[in-house]
Amino acid sequence: MKPATRVWGDGPRTAVLVHGIMTDSRSWSRVAPAIAEHGYRVVAVDLPGHGASEPAGTYTPASLADSLLESLPRAPDVAVGHSLGSAALLFAVAGLRCARAVHCDPAWLPRRRDLDALRAAKYATREELRALHPRWRDEDLSMEHQALATWDPASVTALRHLPGLPDTPAVPSLVLLADPSERIPTTEAATLSRRGWHVRTVDGAGHTVHRDDPSGFLRALRGWL
Repeated sequence: MKPATRVWGDGPRTAVLVHGIMTDSRSWSRVAPAIAEHGYRVVAVDLPGHGASEPAGTYTPASLADSLLESLPRAPDVAVGHSLGSAALLFAVAGLRCARAVHCDPAWLPRRRDLDALRAAKYATREELRALHPRWRDEDLSMEHQALATWDPASVTALRHLPGLPDTPAVPSLVLLADPSERIPTTEAATLSRRGWHVRTVDGAGHTVHRDDPSGFLRALRGWL
């Protein structure tokens, strides 16, 4: 089935949003309306195995990119991807014909991690989510708890196939980092800058920048919307 999408606004320009692992399109709820106010129709997708989208037989960033090509409008003015969603967007930018792209604390570099522990996160309690995300509002915690209920934990296998640090960007691209970023350390961020990527950091924000600090996230997008 075609992946599900959620829409804010009806402006003449188009923005597409791609969430990270374990959550769904509602993760953008605090920033999508503000983006829409800039004159955009904002389309956020539920990746396969997340939200209202069906599970997939195979999970890799490349296969997730194929799902973006099935579900998102072509030639968006800006595309934003977070974490694993950024890895999928990296593969989809050319096919979508994005004018520009924003990669929010992207999951590009392989990391040592216990995938079984990540799968177990499906059963996190609201209290555990609060401890992990102390800056989130209550409604964010509620949406995340609901998202975990529909999340397919098999999707963690996509993290075994991350693309690595990319070369020159295919389109003008901003890499928006947490402070500090565990996904893109300082040395790698400097390498991206030399390769033509614009790099900005949202001071004090955790990995889910747009939920930890929505205002800081939106300020960092100045010049890209």
